[in-house]
Amino acid sequence: MFNRAVALMDLPPGLEEKIRVCNATYTVRFGVRLRGQIQTFTGYRSVHSEHMEPVKGGIRYALGVNQDEVEALAALMTYKCALVEAPFGGSKGGLCLDPRQYEEYELEMITRRFAYELAKRDLIHPSQNVPAPDMGTGEREMSWIADQYARMNTTDINAKACVTGKPPHAGGIQGRTEATGRGVQYAIQEFFRHPSDKKKAGITGGLEGKTVVVQGLGNVGYHAAKFLSEEDGCKVIGIIERDGALVDPKGLNVEAVRNWIGKHGGVAGFADGKFVEDGSKVLEEECDILVPAALEGVINMGNAANIKAPLIVEAANGPVTAGADEILRDKGAVIIPDMYANAGGVTVSYFEWVKNLSHIRFGRMGRRQEEARHQLIVDELERLSAASEVGWELTPNFKEKYLRGAGELELVRSGLDDTMRTAYQACSKVWNERDDVTDLRTASYLVAIDKVATAYRAKGL
Repeated sequence: MFNRAVALMDLPPGLEEKIRVCNATYTVRFGVRLRGQIQTFTGYRSVHSEHMEPVKGGIRYALGVNQDEVEALAALMTYKCALVEAPFGGSKGGLCLDPRQYEEYELEMITRRFAYELAKRDLIHPSQNVPAPDMGTGEREMSWIADQYARMNTTDINAKACVTGKPPHAGGIQGRTEATGRGVQYAIQEFFRHPSDKKKAGITGGLEGKTVVVQGLGNVGYHAAKFLSEEDGCKVIGIIERDGALVDPKGLNVEAVRNWIGKHGGVAGFADGKFVEDGSKVLEEECDILVPAALEGVINMGNAANIKAPLIVEAANGPVTAGADEILRDKGAVIIPDMYANAGGVTVSYFEWVKNLSHIRFGRMGRRQEEARHQLIVDELERLSAASEVGWELTPNFKEKYLRGAGELELVRSGLDDTMRTAYQACSKVWNERDDVTDLRTASYLVAIDKVATAYRAKGL
Protein backbone atom coordinates (compact mmCIF):
# COMPACT_ATOMS: atom_id res chain seq x y z
CA MET A 1 0.00 0.00 0.00
CA PHE A 2 2.91 2.33 0.82
CA ASN A 3 4.65 1.35 -2.43
CA ARG A 4 1.52 2.07 -4.48
CA ALA A 5 1.42 5.61 -3.08
CA VAL A 6 5.12 6.53 -3.31
CA ALA A 7 5.14 5.35 -6.95
CA LEU A 8 2.89 8.35 -7.62
CA MET A 9 5.20 10.77 -5.75
CA ASP A 10 8.43 12.45 -6.75
CA LEU A 11 10.52 11.61 -3.67
CA PRO A 12 14.30 11.12 -3.75
CA PRO A 13 14.97 7.35 -3.36
CA GLY A 14 16.94 7.91 -0.15
CA LEU A 15 14.13 9.88 1.50
CA GLU A 16 11.56 7.31 0.35
CA GLU A 17 13.57 4.55 2.03
CA LYS A 18 14.04 6.64 5.19
CA ILE A 19 10.26 7.07 5.49
CA ARG A 20 9.62 3.38 4.74
CA VAL A 21 11.82 1.72 7.37
CA CYS A 22 11.40 1.46 11.15
CA ASN A 23 14.04 3.46 13.01
CA ALA A 24 14.39 1.05 15.93
CA THR A 25 12.68 -1.84 17.68
CA TYR A 26 13.46 -2.76 21.25
CA THR A 27 12.74 -6.30 22.42
CA VAL A 28 12.56 -6.93 26.15
CA ARG A 29 12.30 -10.23 28.02
CA PHE A 30 11.63 -9.90 31.71
CA GLY A 31 10.64 -12.22 34.53
CA VAL A 32 7.82 -11.80 37.05
CA ARG A 33 7.27 -14.13 40.01
CA LEU A 34 3.69 -15.41 39.66
CA ARG A 35 1.93 -18.39 41.22
CA GLY A 36 5.08 -19.60 42.95
CA GLN A 37 7.40 -19.48 39.93
CA ILE A 38 9.14 -17.01 37.62
CA GLN A 39 7.33 -16.45 34.32
CA THR A 40 9.21 -14.78 31.45
CA PHE A 41 7.37 -12.36 29.16
CA THR A 42 8.42 -10.93 25.79
CA GLY A 43 7.54 -7.34 24.93
CA TYR A 44 8.31 -4.89 22.12
CA ARG A 45 8.43 -1.16 21.56
CA SER A 46 9.02 -0.07 17.99
CA VAL A 47 9.75 3.47 16.80
CA HIS A 48 9.00 3.95 13.13
CA SER A 49 9.65 7.63 12.54
CA GLU A 50 11.02 10.51 14.61
CA HIS A 51 10.26 13.25 12.09
CA MET A 52 8.33 14.67 15.06
CA GLU A 53 8.73 13.89 18.75
CA PRO A 54 7.45 12.50 20.99
CA VAL A 55 6.50 9.37 19.08
CA LYS A 56 3.04 7.99 19.78
CA GLY A 57 1.33 4.61 19.64
CA GLY A 58 -0.60 2.05 21.64
CA ILE A 59 0.52 -0.94 23.67
CA ARG A 60 -1.40 -4.14 22.97
CA TYR A 61 -1.64 -7.32 25.01
CA ALA A 62 -2.25 -10.35 22.78
CA LEU A 63 -0.74 -13.78 22.14
CA GLY A 64 -0.19 -12.87 18.47
CA VAL A 65 2.11 -9.93 19.24
CA ASN A 66 5.39 -10.20 17.31
CA GLN A 67 8.06 -7.88 15.95
CA ASP A 68 6.70 -7.68 12.39
CA GLU A 69 3.21 -6.77 13.60
CA VAL A 70 4.48 -4.11 16.02
CA GLU A 71 6.69 -2.54 13.32
CA ALA A 72 3.83 -2.49 10.79
CA LEU A 73 1.49 -0.85 13.31
CA ALA A 74 4.20 1.69 14.24
CA ALA A 75 4.43 2.66 10.55
CA LEU A 76 0.66 3.03 10.37
CA MET A 77 0.83 5.33 13.42
CA THR A 78 3.32 7.60 11.62
CA TYR A 79 0.96 8.10 8.69
CA LYS A 80 -2.10 8.34 10.93
CA CYS A 81 -0.59 11.12 13.07
CA ALA A 82 0.62 12.98 9.98
CA LEU A 83 -2.79 12.74 8.32
CA VAL A 84 -4.72 14.24 11.26
CA GLU A 85 -1.92 16.72 12.07
CA ALA A 86 -1.16 15.34 15.53
CA PRO A 87 2.47 16.43 16.11
CA PHE A 88 3.88 12.96 16.78
CA GLY A 89 6.04 10.36 15.10
CA GLY A 90 4.82 6.77 14.94
CA SER A 91 5.48 4.07 17.53
CA LYS A 92 3.84 0.88 18.79
CA GLY A 93 4.30 -1.57 21.61
CA GLY A 94 3.09 -4.99 22.54
CA LEU A 95 3.33 -7.71 25.16
CA CYS A 96 2.92 -11.33 24.16
CA LEU A 97 0.27 -12.58 26.61
CA ASP A 98 -3.45 -13.26 26.90
CA PRO A 99 -4.72 -10.80 29.56
CA ARG A 100 -7.75 -13.03 30.24
CA GLN A 101 -5.46 -15.67 31.71
CA TYR A 102 -4.33 -13.46 34.60
CA GLU A 103 -5.86 -11.96 37.73
CA GLU A 104 -5.92 -8.16 38.02
CA TYR A 105 -3.09 -8.01 40.58
CA GLU A 106 -0.95 -10.25 38.33
CA LEU A 107 -1.58 -8.00 35.30
CA GLU A 108 -0.57 -5.01 37.40
CA MET A 109 2.74 -6.65 38.36
CA ILE A 110 3.42 -7.56 34.71
CA THR A 111 2.43 -4.10 33.42
CA ARG A 112 4.52 -2.24 35.99
CA ARG A 113 7.59 -4.36 35.20
CA PHE A 114 7.09 -3.84 31.44
CA ALA A 115 6.68 -0.09 32.02
CA TYR A 116 9.87 -0.06 34.13
CA GLU A 117 11.85 -1.82 31.38
CA LEU A 118 10.65 0.69 28.76
CA ALA A 119 10.85 3.83 30.92
CA LYS A 120 14.45 3.27 32.00
CA ARG A 121 15.39 3.36 28.29
CA ASP A 122 13.26 6.49 27.61
CA LEU A 123 10.78 4.37 25.61
CA ILE A 124 8.13 5.85 27.89
CA HIS A 125 8.68 9.60 28.34
CA PRO A 126 6.46 12.71 27.97
CA SER A 127 8.79 14.29 25.40
CA GLN A 128 10.10 11.17 23.66
CA ASN A 129 7.65 8.25 23.61
CA VAL A 130 4.02 8.36 24.73
CA PRO A 131 2.04 5.06 24.71
CA ALA A 132 -1.76 4.66 24.74
CA PRO A 133 -4.28 1.79 25.02
CA ASP A 134 -4.70 -0.76 22.27
CA MET A 135 -6.13 -4.27 21.96
CA GLY A 136 -6.17 -5.94 25.39
CA THR A 137 -5.33 -2.75 27.32
CA GLY A 138 -7.35 0.19 28.61
CA GLU A 139 -7.58 2.96 31.20
CA ARG A 140 -6.52 0.63 34.01
CA GLU A 141 -3.23 -0.38 32.39
CA MET A 142 -2.47 3.23 31.38
CA SER A 143 -2.90 4.47 34.97
CA TRP A 144 -0.52 1.73 36.18
CA ILE A 145 2.05 2.81 33.58
CA ALA A 146 1.65 6.50 34.49
CA ASP A 147 2.10 5.71 38.18
CA GLN A 148 5.15 3.55 37.51
CA TYR A 149 6.77 6.33 35.46
CA ALA A 150 5.98 8.90 38.20
CA ARG A 151 7.59 6.65 40.84
CA MET A 152 10.74 6.48 38.72
CA ASN A 153 10.76 10.23 37.94
CA THR A 154 9.63 11.92 41.13
CA THR A 155 10.67 15.44 40.05
CA ASP A 156 9.14 15.37 36.54
CA ILE A 157 6.26 17.86 36.72
CA ASN A 158 4.94 16.54 33.39
CA ALA A 159 4.95 12.88 34.45
CA LYS A 160 1.22 12.42 33.70
CA ALA A 161 1.92 13.20 30.02
CA CYS A 162 4.05 10.03 29.70
CA VAL A 163 1.00 8.06 28.56
CA THR A 164 -2.52 8.82 27.30
CA GLY A 165 -5.81 6.97 27.64
CA LYS A 166 -5.76 7.32 31.43
CA PRO A 167 -9.04 7.51 33.39
CA PRO A 168 -10.22 11.13 33.94
CA HIS A 169 -9.51 11.00 37.68
CA ALA A 170 -5.87 10.06 36.97
CA GLY A 171 -5.07 12.84 34.50
CA GLY A 172 -7.12 11.56 31.56
CA ILE A 173 -9.56 13.54 29.45
CA GLN A 174 -13.33 13.36 28.99
CA GLY A 175 -14.25 11.60 25.75
CA ARG A 176 -11.08 9.51 25.36
CA THR A 177 -12.81 6.13 25.83
CA GLU A 178 -15.35 6.87 23.09
CA ALA A 179 -12.84 8.70 20.88
CA THR A 180 -12.03 6.09 18.23
CA GLY A 181 -15.69 5.08 17.79
CA ARG A 182 -16.73 8.74 17.76
CA GLY A 183 -14.05 9.40 15.13
CA VAL A 184 -15.51 6.62 12.96
CA GLN A 185 -18.93 8.32 13.19
CA TYR A 186 -17.46 11.71 12.25
CA ALA A 187 -15.56 10.10 9.34
CA ILE A 188 -18.78 8.59 7.93
CA GLN A 189 -20.67 11.86 8.46
CA GLU A 190 -17.99 13.76 6.52
CA PHE A 191 -18.03 11.19 3.69
CA PHE A 192 -21.79 11.76 3.36
CA ARG A 193 -21.20 15.53 3.00
CA HIS A 194 -19.36 14.91 -0.30
CA PRO A 195 -21.82 14.14 -3.15
CA SER A 196 -19.04 13.20 -5.60
CA ASP A 197 -17.60 10.65 -3.14
CA LYS A 198 -21.03 9.13 -2.42
CA LYS A 199 -21.57 8.83 -6.15
CA LYS A 200 -18.36 6.80 -6.51
CA ALA A 201 -19.73 4.34 -3.93
CA GLY A 202 -23.17 4.30 -5.57
CA ILE A 203 -24.80 5.64 -2.40
CA THR A 204 -27.60 8.19 -2.39
CA GLY A 205 -29.30 10.26 0.31
CA GLY A 206 -28.18 10.88 3.89
CA LEU A 207 -27.23 8.62 6.78
CA GLU A 208 -30.82 8.27 8.03
CA GLY A 209 -32.02 4.70 7.48
CA LYS A 210 -28.71 3.35 6.14
CA THR A 211 -28.01 -0.29 7.10
CA VAL A 212 -24.80 -1.11 8.99
CA VAL A 213 -22.97 -4.35 9.82
CA VAL A 214 -20.36 -4.08 12.60
CA GLN A 215 -17.67 -6.71 13.16
CA GLY A 216 -16.49 -6.59 16.77
CA LEU A 217 -18.46 -4.91 19.55
CA GLY A 218 -15.43 -3.93 21.62
CA ASN A 219 -14.72 -0.35 22.58
CA VAL A 220 -14.46 0.97 19.00
CA GLY A 221 -17.25 -1.06 17.39
CA TYR A 222 -19.65 -0.45 20.26
CA HIS A 223 -19.28 3.33 20.29
CA ALA A 224 -19.37 3.60 16.48
CA ALA A 225 -22.53 1.44 16.28
CA LYS A 226 -24.16 3.23 19.23
CA PHE A 227 -23.60 6.74 17.83
CA LEU A 228 -24.59 5.79 14.27
CA SER A 229 -27.84 4.18 15.42
CA GLU A 230 -28.83 6.61 18.19
CA GLU A 231 -27.71 9.92 16.65
CA ASP A 232 -27.69 9.39 12.87
CA GLY A 233 -30.69 7.10 12.44
CA CYS A 234 -28.76 4.17 10.97
CA LYS A 235 -30.01 0.58 11.36
CA VAL A 236 -27.40 -1.82 12.75
CA ILE A 237 -28.63 -5.02 11.09
CA GLY A 238 -25.63 -7.22 11.92
CA ILE A 239 -23.20 -7.57 14.83
CA ILE A 240 -20.34 -10.07 14.57
CA GLU A 241 -18.54 -11.34 17.67
CA ARG A 242 -16.00 -14.10 18.38
CA ASP A 243 -18.67 -16.76 19.07
CA GLY A 244 -20.93 -15.94 16.11
CA ALA A 245 -23.14 -13.13 14.87
CA LEU A 246 -26.61 -11.60 15.21
CA VAL A 247 -28.68 -10.50 12.23
CA ASP A 248 -31.94 -8.54 12.26
CA PRO A 249 -33.14 -6.60 9.18
CA LYS A 250 -35.27 -4.39 11.47
CA GLY A 251 -32.18 -3.28 13.42
CA LEU A 252 -30.53 -4.46 16.63
CA ASN A 253 -30.43 -2.62 19.96
CA VAL A 254 -26.69 -2.00 20.30
CA GLU A 255 -26.84 -1.22 24.03
CA ALA A 256 -28.79 -4.40 24.77
CA VAL A 257 -26.37 -6.55 22.76
CA ARG A 258 -23.39 -4.96 24.52
CA ASN A 259 -24.93 -5.69 27.94
CA TRP A 260 -25.63 -9.30 26.91
CA ILE A 261 -22.00 -9.79 25.79
CA GLY A 262 -20.80 -8.32 29.11
CA LYS A 263 -22.82 -10.90 31.05
CA HIS A 264 -22.45 -13.96 28.82
CA GLY A 265 -19.16 -13.44 26.98
CA GLY A 266 -20.73 -13.65 23.51
CA VAL A 267 -23.85 -13.02 21.43
CA ALA A 268 -25.21 -16.60 21.56
CA GLY A 269 -28.60 -16.78 23.26
CA PHE A 270 -29.52 -13.12 22.72
CA ALA A 271 -33.32 -12.86 22.40
CA ASP A 272 -33.60 -10.60 19.32
CA GLY A 273 -32.24 -11.30 15.87
CA LYS A 274 -31.10 -14.52 14.20
CA PHE A 275 -27.94 -16.15 15.58
CA VAL A 276 -25.39 -17.16 12.91
CA GLU A 277 -22.70 -19.52 14.18
CA ASP A 278 -20.19 -18.70 11.44
CA GLY A 279 -19.97 -14.96 12.10
CA SER A 280 -17.61 -14.30 9.19
CA LYS A 281 -20.47 -15.05 6.77
CA VAL A 282 -22.31 -11.96 8.06
CA LEU A 283 -19.51 -9.81 6.58
CA GLU A 284 -21.07 -10.80 3.24
CA GLU A 285 -24.59 -9.56 4.18
CA GLU A 286 -26.31 -6.96 2.01
CA CYS A 287 -25.81 -3.60 3.77
CA ASP A 288 -24.89 0.01 3.02
CA ILE A 289 -21.95 0.32 5.40
CA LEU A 290 -19.64 -2.43 6.67
CA VAL A 291 -17.55 -1.55 9.74
CA PRO A 292 -14.79 -4.08 10.59
CA ALA A 293 -13.81 -2.91 14.10
CA ALA A 294 -11.78 -5.71 15.68
CA LEU A 295 -9.06 -7.84 14.10
CA GLU A 296 -6.56 -7.55 11.24
CA GLY A 297 -7.19 -9.35 7.97
CA VAL A 298 -10.88 -10.27 8.47
CA ILE A 299 -11.55 -9.25 4.85
CA ASN A 300 -9.09 -11.22 2.77
CA MET A 301 -8.60 -12.99 -0.57
CA GLY A 302 -10.99 -15.72 0.60
CA ASN A 303 -14.06 -13.53 1.10
CA ALA A 304 -13.42 -10.17 -0.59
CA ALA A 305 -15.28 -11.14 -3.78
CA ASN A 306 -18.41 -11.89 -1.71
CA ILE A 307 -18.50 -8.56 0.16
CA LYS A 308 -21.59 -6.65 -0.95
CA ALA A 309 -21.29 -3.41 1.05
CA PRO A 310 -20.55 -0.43 -1.23
CA LEU A 311 -18.86 1.43 1.68
CA ILE A 312 -16.33 -0.24 4.01
CA VAL A 313 -15.07 1.75 6.99
CA GLU A 314 -11.87 0.38 8.56
CA ALA A 315 -12.47 1.04 12.26
CA ALA A 316 -9.80 -1.55 13.18
CA ASN A 317 -6.13 -1.50 12.15
CA GLY A 318 -5.57 -3.41 8.90
CA PRO A 319 -8.88 -5.32 8.64
CA VAL A 320 -8.57 -5.52 4.83
CA THR A 321 -5.52 -7.33 3.43
CA ALA A 322 -3.61 -5.90 0.46
CA GLY A 323 -4.99 -8.61 -1.87
CA ALA A 324 -8.57 -8.04 -0.71
CA ASP A 325 -8.11 -4.29 -1.11
CA GLU A 326 -7.35 -4.81 -4.80
CA ILE A 327 -10.40 -7.06 -5.34
CA LEU A 328 -12.71 -4.57 -3.61
CA ARG A 329 -11.31 -1.63 -5.59
CA ASP A 330 -11.92 -3.52 -8.84
CA LYS A 331 -15.52 -4.14 -7.71
CA GLY A 332 -16.04 -0.40 -7.15
CA ALA A 333 -16.38 -0.56 -3.35
CA VAL A 334 -15.17 2.53 -1.50
CA ILE A 335 -12.93 1.92 1.52
CA ILE A 336 -12.45 4.63 4.14
CA PRO A 337 -8.97 3.51 5.29
CA ASP A 338 -7.86 2.72 8.83
CA MET A 339 -5.19 5.40 8.93
CA TYR A 340 -8.00 7.96 8.73
CA ALA A 341 -11.12 6.19 10.03
CA ASN A 342 -9.69 5.12 13.38
CA ALA A 343 -7.53 8.19 13.99
CA GLY A 344 -10.02 9.51 16.59
CA GLY A 345 -8.11 7.73 19.36
CA VAL A 346 -4.75 9.37 18.66
CA THR A 347 -6.43 12.74 18.07
CA VAL A 348 -8.01 12.77 21.53
CA SER A 349 -4.79 11.31 22.96
CA TYR A 350 -3.11 14.44 21.57
CA PHE A 351 -5.67 16.59 23.41
CA GLU A 352 -5.00 14.63 26.62
CA TRP A 353 -1.23 15.09 26.23
CA VAL A 354 -1.71 18.85 25.74
CA LYS A 355 -3.99 18.95 28.81
CA ASN A 356 -1.35 17.16 30.92
CA LEU A 357 1.37 19.56 29.78
CA SER A 358 -0.79 22.64 30.39
CA HIS A 359 -1.94 21.32 33.81
CA ILE A 360 -5.47 22.66 33.39
CA ARG A 361 -8.81 21.19 32.35
CA PHE A 362 -10.15 22.34 28.98
CA GLY A 363 -12.94 24.90 29.42
CA ARG A 364 -12.00 25.81 32.97
CA MET A 365 -10.92 29.38 32.16
CA GLY A 366 -13.56 30.41 29.64
CA ARG A 367 -16.75 28.44 30.20
CA ARG A 368 -18.51 30.73 32.70
CA GLN A 369 -17.44 33.87 30.86
CA GLU A 370 -18.94 32.39 27.69
CA GLU A 371 -22.19 31.70 29.58
CA ALA A 372 -22.23 35.28 30.95
CA ARG A 373 -21.91 36.77 27.43
CA HIS A 374 -24.71 34.52 26.18
CA GLN A 375 -26.85 35.61 29.15
CA LEU A 376 -26.57 39.23 27.99
CA ILE A 377 -28.06 38.31 24.60
CA VAL A 378 -30.86 36.22 26.16
CA ASP A 379 -31.71 39.04 28.59
CA GLU A 380 -31.86 41.52 25.71
CA LEU A 381 -34.07 39.20 23.62
CA GLU A 382 -36.43 38.74 26.55
CA ARG A 383 -36.54 42.54 27.10
CA LEU A 384 -37.40 43.10 23.41
CA SER A 385 -40.03 40.35 23.58
CA ALA A 386 -41.69 41.95 26.60
CA ALA A 387 -41.68 45.37 24.88
CA SER A 388 -42.98 44.01 21.58
CA GLU A 389 -46.63 44.40 20.67
CA VAL A 390 -46.47 41.23 18.55
CA GLY A 391 -45.73 39.13 21.63
CA TRP A 392 -43.14 36.74 20.16
CA GLU A 393 -41.32 34.34 22.45
CA LEU A 394 -38.15 32.24 22.44
CA THR A 395 -38.25 28.65 21.15
CA PRO A 396 -38.57 26.11 23.99
CA ASN A 397 -35.14 24.92 25.23
CA PHE A 398 -33.35 27.68 23.27
CA LYS A 399 -32.38 29.53 26.44
CA GLU A 400 -31.13 26.40 28.19
CA LYS A 401 -29.09 25.25 25.17
CA TYR A 402 -27.66 28.66 24.32
CA LEU A 403 -26.64 29.47 27.89
CA ARG A 404 -24.70 26.25 28.40
CA GLY A 405 -20.98 26.95 28.00
CA ALA A 406 -18.76 24.29 26.48
CA GLY A 407 -17.16 21.93 29.01
CA GLU A 408 -14.27 19.55 28.41
CA LEU A 409 -16.32 16.84 26.69
CA GLU A 410 -17.96 19.31 24.27
CA LEU A 411 -14.59 20.86 23.44
CA VAL A 412 -13.00 17.44 22.88
CA ARG A 413 -15.83 16.40 20.54
CA SER A 414 -15.61 19.73 18.71
CA GLY A 415 -11.85 19.35 18.24
CA LEU A 416 -12.23 15.76 17.06
CA ASP A 417 -15.01 16.66 14.61
CA ASP A 418 -12.92 19.49 13.15
CA THR A 419 -9.86 17.21 12.85
CA MET A 420 -11.79 14.42 11.08
CA ARG A 421 -13.44 16.88 8.68
CA THR A 422 -10.19 18.64 7.76
CA ALA A 423 -8.28 15.37 7.24
CA TYR A 424 -11.04 13.88 5.06
CA GLN A 425 -11.25 17.02 2.93
CA ALA A 426 -7.50 16.84 2.24
CA CYS A 427 -7.81 13.17 1.15
CA SER A 428 -10.97 13.74 -0.89
CA LYS A 429 -9.32 16.63 -2.74
CA VAL A 430 -6.44 14.40 -3.87
CA TRP A 431 -8.86 11.55 -4.72
CA ASN A 432 -11.04 13.78 -6.90
CA GLU A 433 -8.41 15.98 -8.52
CA ARG A 434 -5.78 13.40 -9.54
CA ASP A 435 -6.61 10.95 -12.32
CA ASP A 436 -3.88 8.54 -11.17
CA VAL A 437 -5.44 8.22 -7.67
CA THR A 438 -8.35 5.78 -7.79
CA ASP A 439 -9.08 5.21 -4.11
CA LEU A 440 -9.16 6.93 -0.72
CA ARG A 441 -6.41 4.77 0.77
CA THR A 442 -3.85 5.89 -1.81
CA ALA A 443 -5.04 9.49 -1.37
CA SER A 444 -4.56 9.19 2.41
CA TYR A 445 -1.06 7.79 2.01
CA LEU A 446 -0.15 10.58 -0.41
CA VAL A 447 -1.30 13.28 2.02
CA ALA A 448 0.40 11.62 5.01
CA ILE A 449 3.72 10.72 3.32
CA ASP A 450 3.97 14.24 1.90
CA LYS A 451 3.65 15.69 5.43
CA VAL A 452 6.32 13.30 6.77
CA ALA A 453 8.64 14.11 3.85
CA THR A 454 8.16 17.85 4.43
CA ALA A 455 9.04 17.43 8.14
CA TYR A 456 12.22 15.46 7.28
CA ARG A 457 13.28 18.08 4.74
CA ALA A 458 12.81 20.78 7.40
CA LYS A 459 15.23 18.80 9.60
CA GLY A 460 17.81 18.94 6.78
CA LEU A 461 17.43 15.35 5.50
